[in-house]
Amino acid sequence: MLTLIIIAVTVLVSWRGFSDQRLLGRLILWPPAVQRNRQYDRLLTYGFIHADWTHLLFNMITFWSFGTQVERVFSEWITPVGFLLFYLSAIVVSILPTYMKHQRDPNYRSLGASGGVSAVLFASILFDPWSKLIIFPIPLPIPAFLFAILYVGYSIWMDRRGGGNVNHSAHLWGAAYGVLFTVLLQPAVVGHFTRTLLG
Repeated sequence: MLTLIIIAVTVLVSWRGFSDQRLLGRLILWPPAVQRNRQYDRLLTYGFIHADWTHLLFNMITFWSFGTQVERVFSEWITPVGFLLFYLSAIVVSILPTYMKHQRDPNYRSLGASGGVSAVLFASILFDPWSKLIIFPIPLPIPAFLFAILYVGYSIWMDRRGGGNVNHSAHLWGAAYGVLFTVLLQPAVVGHFTRTLLG
């Protein structure tokens, strides 16, 4: 239920932002505004706006595909509110390294829910490493654990390479946060992951 509410709010805010540059400008992560104007809320609100419909739909489809499972498990462990706080905190944590790197860069901006979505995706991989994922445009499904390896490797490579409009650092830190949060919350998930992977 919360997964659908988060998606609905994100779609609504992003849709408004597509045509309202003032709203977009207020919510986007612009490091100087955080540092100079103490607009710390930008460390969260940037995750509810997107560059275009493709960006939005890709993130929300991924979030819906894996968020429902993670919400169900986390709701049993720490209540639905705990799941919501996990997702929101993932958005914040995943952007902090980027913010620290660009905090004095007036030309840098970042937006999108990718960090939070990555956290949810990697938490779900711990639950079922053999679940099948489809990476567009490749139509063949691959095991989730293999996707995780490729995803991390690609993100590290692209982050070091630099350039482009994709914040690969947020993807990496979001993924790491999703794994760390889940393991700290329920250490037994490591044994479950290993047994499932090797079994």
